[in-house]
Amino acid sequence: MEDVLVIHTGGTIAMMDDVTLGTIVTKEHPLKQYRNDLNQLATIEEDYLFDLPSPHITPKEMLQLGQHIESRLKERAFSGIVVTHGTDTLEETAYFLDLYLQTSTPVVITGAMRSSNEVGADGLYNLIGAVRVASAKESINKGVLVVMNDEIHSSAYCIKTSSSSVATFQSPQFGPIGIITKQEVYFYHKWMEREKIAFQTVNTYVPLIKAFAGMDERFIASLTAQEMDGLVIEGFGQGNLPPQTVRTLETLIEQQIPVVIVSRSFKGVVQPTYGYPGGGRDLKDKGFIFAKRLSGPKARIKLMALLEAGYKYQRIEEILER
Repeated sequence: MEDVLVIHTGGTIAMMDDVTLGTIVTKEHPLKQYRNDLNQLATIEEDYLFDLPSPHITPKEMLQLGQHIESRLKERAFSGIVVTHGTDTLEETAYFLDLYLQTSTPVVITGAMRSSNEVGADGLYNLIGAVRVASAKESINKGVLVVMNDEIHSSAYCIKTSSSSVATFQSPQFGPIGIITKQEVYFYHKWMEREKIAFQTVNTYVPLIKAFAGMDERFIASLTAQEMDGLVIEGFGQGNLPPQTVRTLETLIEQQIPVVIVSRSFKGVVQPTYGYPGGGRDLKDKGFIFAKRLSGPKARIKLMALLEAGYKYQRIEEILER
């Protein structure tokens, strides 16, 4: 039987619903009572690393989690790792780990949309699915995976699409890379290339903002007055901005501070198409970086990792735009 390490970090999967107080953190993980059931699937070892709602998770906790996984894998050759996590920032932690970890061991992140004592609670079901995927030999060397609702997603492309549905995690661009049936773990997509970035700190400050109709230099000036190491903007469509914002943003580029453009649309890619003021071609000519394939939160994680690793402006541009 395979050995699987389950690392708990908190979130709804670790909570119970209370009619007077609302959904609350419990003193003891509510899924602990199902340890024997999980041991029917694999030999389970559990670590309780954090007990945090996912809005409380920062890159510092993500790094600590990554280092904890590295440390445990040095101690013992687990067949797979499962991380339980709150869903609000799960996609960011998953992608952070995917860039950070240098291992072929399956690492699977899962969570729950309903607390453990709600009708239709999905935590145990998702945890069972995650253990099955983490212990499957087919999961080796596939990067960090997100398993929810019988689907297996690449950490690079999955996003939380619904505030409350149990089918919230989707990969709009390409779809899931596999599914879980009652009999097997089944993969039908394979990524040809995985990215790894060598970094050990998370001290950079990279804000993320979304373009809106009528955004002007007042908003941007208040932002650029701060000290920052980079900036990610979810622009319109294929990567366009209101023209009133551009000149102030150029002052960052002149200081060799990367300004990265992604799309606020969740499908398609950014590309320098339009030549009008604020259009993608105009922005590209002025030195803005167009991050291919990534959502805003994931482009921010990747830019932070590149900056922490010491990459310079030109190399950051090459990596994000390829």
